[in-house]
Amino acid sequence: MTKHLQDQLTPLERLAAYNQGRSIDRLPCVPIVGNTAARVIGVRISECRGNGPLLARAHIEAYRRFKYDTIRIFTDLYTQAEAMGAKVHVPLDETAFLAAPAVANRAEIDALAPADPCRDGNLPQHLEAMRIAVAAVGKEVPVTGAVTGPFTNASFLIGAENLTRAVLKDPETVHKLCEVSLATALRYAEAIIAAGCTPSLTDAMSSSTVISPRQFREFSFPYLKRLIAAIHNRGKSVTLHICGKTSGIWPLMADAGADCLSIDNDADLAAAKAAVGARVRLMGNVKPAETMLQGTPAAVRAEVRECIGKAHDSPKGYIVASGCSLPTETPFTNIEAMVDAVREVGFPVQAGL
Repeated sequence: MTKHLQDQLTPLERLAAYNQGRSIDRLPCVPIVGNTAARVIGVRISECRGNGPLLARAHIEAYRRFKYDTIRIFTDLYTQAEAMGAKVHVPLDETAFLAAPAVANRAEIDALAPADPCRDGNLPQHLEAMRIAVAAVGKEVPVTGAVTGPFTNASFLIGAENLTRAVLKDPETVHKLCEVSLATALRYAEAIIAAGCTPSLTDAMSSSTVISPRQFREFSFPYLKRLIAAIHNRGKSVTLHICGKTSGIWPLMADAGADCLSIDNDADLAAAKAAVGARVRLMGNVKPAETMLQGTPAAVRAEVRECIGKAHDSPKGYIVASGCSLPTETPFTNIEAMVDAVREVGFPVQAGL
């Protein structure tokens, strides 16, 4: 089998042509590289988190090595909440996690203020990484900045258990937390755009694995809709990723204004295509752990072909991608196999894939 076929277009050229219905060499491909980027340059994850130049270098070099179609500046979901007062534990060489929420009880919520992304927490370092990446490779590949959705950020401000309890017993508190989280997200999205990038939304706690579709409609949807509208007003499209099970909220995710839905591997691409493929672009959903981390290159190639077979003809288009961020220790050979498999299939996709 031929390995490392050469691309005929840059990612920006490919995406522009695809959007306009012109000829392309292959489908866009985005293995969602998170902290694996640190492995590419041989540094610890903790070294990148508070160091904009090093974070940029990691993602630039990861892109140059694998030649995927979007750079996403990302370390973890907690950067906005941290900038608002949450405590984050940063292990030496693992992904950061929430150590303590920003507030202990409802009485402290009124003291919460939106973060200033140019000053607070690690947001300035992420913005610096985005500016550096745009200057280095922004003429050939899109650079995006990860924004945590308001409902998910709210859970980091008060703690997931407290938020879950408030969803059932104290909706006013949930809305207060979502409002201040939205204010931070709006400011951060504006700063990302000013850095020359596009905001990319991740809203893990809005999953139907965590809250019901009815609760999503009440507590998450209104804030996502306002955030996406603000980004659209700046001329940027929006990719929305919600982890886990989402089939019951796909229409609402489209109603919120998302241009592309990033589908986790818990869902079926063919079902997503049937449900909302005529309304939004689809992206996904090669298994990040079972296939990308633990599988062989042959298994990666097979699953990529399966995903392409299901979604290549989705009316609004399809991007081959992992179902969620790749685990840090994902083998480089598997990332290479993912992009190579897309090159081997080419475009248009032939029958009998």
